[in-house]
Amino acid sequence: MPSPFSNRLLLSLCLLVAASSAVASAQTFTTLYNFNGKDGAFPYYVTLAQGRDGDLYGTTGGDASPGGTVFRITSQGALSLYSFNGANGSTPEASLVLGTDGLLRGTTTAGGSSNDGVVFSIGPQSPIAVVLNFDGTNKKYPLTPLTLSVDGNYYGTTEEGGTHQFGTVYKLTPSGSVTVLHSFSSLTQPTGGLVYGPDHAFYGDAYYGGPGNQGTVFRVTPSNIATIYYFTGPINSGPEGSLVLANDGNFYGVTAAGDFGLGSVFRLDPTGTLTVLHSFDGTDGEYPFAGLIQATDGNLYGTTFVSNAFGDGTIFSITTDGAFTSLYTFHTTDGAGPFGLMQHTNGKIYGVTSYGGTLKGCGIGGCGTVFSLDMGLGPFIKFVLPFGQVGSGVQILGTGLTGATTVTFNGVTAPTFAVASDTGMVAMVPAGATTGPVQVTTPGGTLTSNVNFQILP
Repeated sequence: MPSPFSNRLLLSLCLLVAASSAVASAQTFTTLYNFNGKDGAFPYYVTLAQGRDGDLYGTTGGDASPGGTVFRITSQGALSLYSFNGANGSTPEASLVLGTDGLLRGTTTAGGSSNDGVVFSIGPQSPIAVVLNFDGTNKKYPLTPLTLSVDGNYYGTTEEGGTHQFGTVYKLTPSGSVTVLHSFSSLTQPTGGLVYGPDHAFYGDAYYGGPGNQGTVFRVTPSNIATIYYFTGPINSGPEGSLVLANDGNFYGVTAAGDFGLGSVFRLDPTGTLTVLHSFDGTDGEYPFAGLIQATDGNLYGTTFVSNAFGDGTIFSITTDGAFTSLYTFHTTDGAGPFGLMQHTNGKIYGVTSYGGTLKGCGIGGCGTVFSLDMGLGPFIKFVLPFGQVGSGVQILGTGLTGATTVTFNGVTAPTFAVASDTGMVAMVPAGATTGPVQVTTPGGTLTSNVNFQILP
């Protein structure tokens, strides 16, 4: 069974010392919450997820109960907690994903009936429930988040199990029926969640694999898997975190290597051509363990786990053309070891640090934090699932949706819509709609979607 903490993470923990912070005048950094050990600790590998209620959800690796927790935090910092007990899972190490039923689903690397991990669900009024027990015979140790697909099912990967015991790609129905779609034939270790592409295939990256075992990007369908890029090393190797499919149609990601051996940011176009956009040199951060996000300003945002010759990590932005900006450097009191970022529909960017903070109850200078970064970006809307047919209902998340008067799909007005709350609504895809942005007119102004809604045949 793998350790709850990767060798790469443990190496970085040993290197951390305090560093100075630097904040540009156009942004505001806020620590929303400091974990203290009794309310959760060490939110490793976590990117926060937005629920229908507008709150943020994530997991921690440990607390007073060593099985770990799911936490729910408001944008102002109030926290609720749900603990794993072993039977319902233990040691969550991946982010949650919101489903069309309003429940969030995630994975644990241990616990369950065979201690090989589980898929679980949770909601604002729904306790942790086991959806699937991994059984160890054909799949075990799910280390990456699930991906919700247009067919309503969830897709994910495991690090072990399968025909060759090197892991699997699997499909999971909302009710818990699982199908193994592919068994990896050699050491692979997928590093992030699968990304649903415009060709209705899934894309992922793996830390190992390929001729030099330097990592791969792969494309998978229910009937086939193919490698679309082999990392060649030594400076071009070791992809980390999830890929992001940007609005320009290219994939963007990060690696553990780079020109200076400290990580890089890359672009991969649909033909399989890779371009290194930035290599970290230590002055601008080291080891981008999480993937990137594309915010509503079109820029990509990410983190490095350490910084400034063994500091506590950074937040950075980079354009799709490679213009790089260091935005914030952590020091121990405001967190250390930041992981993945997400943009809430209020416009702010949120994340967690794996440890650090002002409460020193965990033995490594703090138990971790939740933070926000306000870049001055305005509210917007996003979808639970950005695909649908004419006549189908589309679930929309937002901020300030109460009193909405109009919803349009690429300029075509929706015939009906219903506002469930200030943070959630459903609209019907109108006849004549084409792929493009969705806009919701509210008393506070017009909110535009962060991605195009794809009209399915």
